[in-house]
Amino acid sequence: MVFHTYTPRLPLSSCIDFCWLYQGFDLSFNLERVLPDGCAELIINLHEDKFRVYSRNLHHVQTLSGSILSGSQAEYVVIDSASQVYVMGVHFKPGGLFPFLSFPASEVHDQVVSLDTLWGTEANELRDQLLDADTPEIKFRLMEQFMFSMVRKPLQHHPAVSYALKEMYKLPGMRSTADLSQHLGFSKRHFIQMFCNEVGVTPKLFGRIRRFQEVLHLIHRGEQINWGDIVFDCGYYDQAHFNHDFRAFSGLNPTTYMKHQSEHRNHVPLVQ
Repeated sequence: MVFHTYTPRLPLSSCIDFCWLYQGFDLSFNLERVLPDGCAELIINLHEDKFRVYSRNLHHVQTLSGSILSGSQAEYVVIDSASQVYVMGVHFKPGGLFPFLSFPASEVHDQVVSLDTLWGTEANELRDQLLDADTPEIKFRLMEQFMFSMVRKPLQHHPAVSYALKEMYKLPGMRSTADLSQHLGFSKRHFIQMFCNEVGVTPKLFGRIRRFQEVLHLIHRGEQINWGDIVFDCGYYDQAHFNHDFRAFSGLNPTTYMKHQSEHRNHVPLVQ
């Protein structure tokens, strides 16, 4: 298996966490859950020109082109991982997709869409160029150039949104929407709208996702798990509240997650 990452140059790095390239998976499963982290993801399949995204009950499948965008998700997404043996993508920072869209980021919340519906034939041309590129370094440069060409708005958040995001990372789940809006001097309604436009989800939902991600971080440290301590440290009301949120975002209870977890904390094989 080959895994490469690349951090783009400023100012793109203010919006993009990293670009990545996976090649050579040897998977013993066909489907996996991708858990929400509050961020958008651009993914290009360099193995075949299609993606398959399944409903949570697996009764329906959505077939998309080989270049897709996953907006910020509120629940896990089921993907056909067996066909993705050679994939490349862009992992945006929270709200990092907003400058590349001509509309609010909330419009792609809970959506997985073909890239050409957003950016036309240029998205298809990008995939062709990536297929022709000989090395990961060249592929990353092509991706970086493409993202520069797709910028539609200033590459920075409104100061209020920047402040809110920093607080939610520092204290996941601890700052209420009312508290943040009052501190920033905006009405609650106006603050929620501004945050949704840029980040794609409400401040309350983003705070819950950040708290869930903090739980996954603690689990993946590899230390002995004390669920009572995690419940308290991450600011849940009680064990029932914690279990409810964990299942809402992952479709699993914490014990089952630990049993089937992979090295990538947001990717869990779907055992049928």
